[in-house]
Amino acid sequence: MKALVLQNLQKPLVFQEVETPVPGAGSVLVRLQSAALNRRDWWITQGQYAKIQLPVILGSDGAGVCNGKAVVLYPALDWGDNPAAQGNKFRVLGLPENGTLAEYICVPRANIAPKPEHLTWEQAAALPLAGLTAYRTLFTRCALRPGERVLITGIGGGVALLAMQFALAAGAEVYVTSGSEEKIEKAVHLGATGGANYHTSDWDKALKNAVGGFDVVVDSAGGDGFALLPGLCKPGARIGIYGGSLGKINGLSPQILFWKQISILGSTMGTPEEFTQMLDFVSRHRIVPVVDSVFPLSDGNAALQRLAEGTQFGKVVLTIPDSDVQPESGG
Repeated sequence: MKALVLQNLQKPLVFQEVETPVPGAGSVLVRLQSAALNRRDWWITQGQYAKIQLPVILGSDGAGVCNGKAVVLYPALDWGDNPAAQGNKFRVLGLPENGTLAEYICVPRANIAPKPEHLTWEQAAALPLAGLTAYRTLFTRCALRPGERVLITGIGGGVALLAMQFALAAGAEVYVTSGSEEKIEKAVHLGATGGANYHTSDWDKALKNAVGGFDVVVDSAGGDGFALLPGLCKPGARIGIYGGSLGKINGLSPQILFWKQISILGSTMGTPEEFTQMLDFVSRHRIVPVVDSVFPLSDGNAALQRLAEGTQFGKVVLTIPDSDVQPESGG
C-alpha cells in the first residue's frame, strides 16, 4: 500500500510503498478514503512530542470502508475504565501505532463506527478527533446548557469550529475571538453572534461591556492571554481548556476565581461512549465540519505546510485514491 511515512524529524514525509497491515484477532482492516491532519501531526514532525518512534505513519483522523460499510475511526486506543480521565495506556492513532495517512489501517473492531450519512468522505474524516475533543469539553466537562452564552477563543482550528457548531446546535449564544477579522466574519456567517480581535487594545474590556459576560469559555491556547478569560466570565462560569499552544499561564489572579466561583476544567479527547454520543449529535443536528482545503495523499507535505502556516479556517484533509489491490478485511 501507499503511505506517508515520517522517516526523520524536521524532514518531509516520504510517500512510499509499505507493507499492508494484516488484521489480527479482534481487529479489522479499513480501506481509508480520506484522512485529516491535526496540529499534533505537525508537532511530531518537528520533534515537539513525547516518545517519538521512527519510522511512523502519522494521522489520527480517518474515514473509509470496512467489510463493505462506510465507517469513521475512533481516534484513540485504550482509554481505560475511568470515564473521568484516560488511563496510563491511553494513546492516539498515529504514534506509536501507525495512523491514517495511508491506504489501509488496522484498528480494533471497537474503533470503527458508522459514518454519518449526510457527510462526504472529506467531511467525515475531519470529524473524529476534533469532534470528540469539542464534545467532551463542552458537554461532559463544562456541562453546557441551552440558552447559555459561550466564548470560543482562537476560532479557525478544527476543534474550535466544531465547538462553535455544537454549542449553536445545543441552543447556546456563541461569540469567538481571533487575530483575524476575516475568521471572525466567517464564524459570524456560520452562526456566531459576534467576536473580538485579540490584537486590538483592551479587546476583553470592550467585549465584556458589549456582552456582559459568559457562562462557558472554551480555550486551546493557554499563555498570558488566558489570564484575561476569568474577567469575561459570569459568576459560576466554567472554562474548558483542551490545549496549550501558547505555553504556561502567567498573571492569573486566584482571587477572581474563588470570588466568582469559576471552574477551570481540563479536557483531553474523550471516551468511546462520548465518541458514539458525538456522532449521534452530529447526525441528529446535521452538523457539517468545516473543511479548509483538500490535498491528495501524495501531496501530504503541502497539506502539512498549510497546517503549519496557521491561516486555515477548518480542517486540512487528504484524499486517498482507490487502490487496485483489495486485501481481506479480517476481523
